[in-house]
Amino acid sequence: MAVTPSVVWFRDDLRLDDNPALMTAVRRGDPVVAVYILDEESAGIRPFGGAAKWWLHESLTSLASGLDGLGARLVLRRGPAEQVLPSLVAEIGASAVYWNRRYGAAERAVDARLKTRLRDEGIDVASFAASLLYEPWTIATGQGTPYSVFTPFWRACQASSPPRAPLDAPTAVDGWAGQVASDDLTGWALLPTRPDWAGGLRDAWSPGEASAHRLLEEFLTEKLDNYAGDRDVPAESATSGLSPHLRWGEISPYRVLHETDEARRGATGRTAEGASRFITELGWREFASHVLFAAPELATVNWRREFDAFPWPPLNEDALHAWQRGQTGIPIVDAGMRELWRTGAMHNRVRMIVGSFLTKNLLIDWRLGEQWFWDTLVDADASSNAFNWQWIAGSGADAAPYFRVFNPELQAKKFDPHGEYIRQNVPEWKTDGYPEPIVDLAASRRAALAAYDVVTRSKRASD
Repeated sequence: MAVTPSVVWFRDDLRLDDNPALMTAVRRGDPVVAVYILDEESAGIRPFGGAAKWWLHESLTSLASGLDGLGARLVLRRGPAEQVLPSLVAEIGASAVYWNRRYGAAERAVDARLKTRLRDEGIDVASFAASLLYEPWTIATGQGTPYSVFTPFWRACQASSPPRAPLDAPTAVDGWAGQVASDDLTGWALLPTRPDWAGGLRDAWSPGEASAHRLLEEFLTEKLDNYAGDRDVPAESATSGLSPHLRWGEISPYRVLHETDEARRGATGRTAEGASRFITELGWREFASHVLFAAPELATVNWRREFDAFPWPPLNEDALHAWQRGQTGIPIVDAGMRELWRTGAMHNRVRMIVGSFLTKNLLIDWRLGEQWFWDTLVDADASSNAFNWQWIAGSGADAAPYFRVFNPELQAKKFDPHGEYIRQNVPEWKTDGYPEPIVDLAASRRAALAAYDVVTRSKRASD
């Protein structure tokens, strides 16, 4: 009997460790063809932003190297997955296809149609949980509806069946010996060239699975004690730095949870507190994905539909551009926006500050902020990015009080009292070269509260 290969379709799981789809193919015993499909054409699939493309290029390079070391090759194809994957299966005579699940509506629709088509053709197809600890259809309220508040959501997660243990990476992969055409990664032009603006990204990050595991180990051994107390201080290197690695699946949440639980076991004091706080942050990541699953248009449609009545004024493009460039004259805001442009990331506390400033002090629609972050963040994630923008705008899940307006000056005094973070990113601060504020914080706060009052009155009228 002729030997037929199994296809492993990599997507948001660019790793060898704890990869159920890959391990299933290896254990099946047939040769493996690993493929990544760059699909920016299927209906509803959102094309990657510029910073994400840079990370993807580097991560695919790392994954290809890792597979090569185990005896397999990463095949690259580009185009609509519903055309590309069946074509590959037919081309090599594959008898099985495995992938790890995605949770966006457009992605789920593509996967469902592919699963039906391939099974109808006699192909063994299976998908697996790999990027979420708790799949969205497994957690619901007593009424069977999705949770809209984090605390009861996370309590329900913790009361449910515990997440599975992570799988070890295979020690070898029997790669398919037949000829399989592959795109050249450089031909995808994911890296910026004219100009090459990615120097800061290269300085700040090392994409790939090995870096993700190193960061986790360093965090658990060197930072966990101070995490709970310092995680909101942007000048401190107190956070894990795992966000983009989790977004691209270079490390699995199962692995992160397992290792953090190991560090917490038997720990006391600040170590135990830091581990518990960090695991709760994994819970927020889960919550965002569950909200997106229930509200697929989260990036464009107000989760609280009463916010459709919010009276956004005509767009002030000069103010938007000043915010994007970090030239607002508000030091903590400018520091965050410049950190974002330079490194493709921003401290989480500062993300809330700059988001509040855009939506509430400048009264600029949260969707424009979400789009800017989508293009500039290396960890741009369809669930977390949209969820967090709606949360800070007041239109999202668990956004209480929705009318909260962060005062950036008070936030800076509390979380950057010595100006270290600001000086790192805004060297001309406190010199004649630094611009005056583009908006009066007190007056703009009053305008924001008046606008939110319109939403409140509109909701009362409709109830």
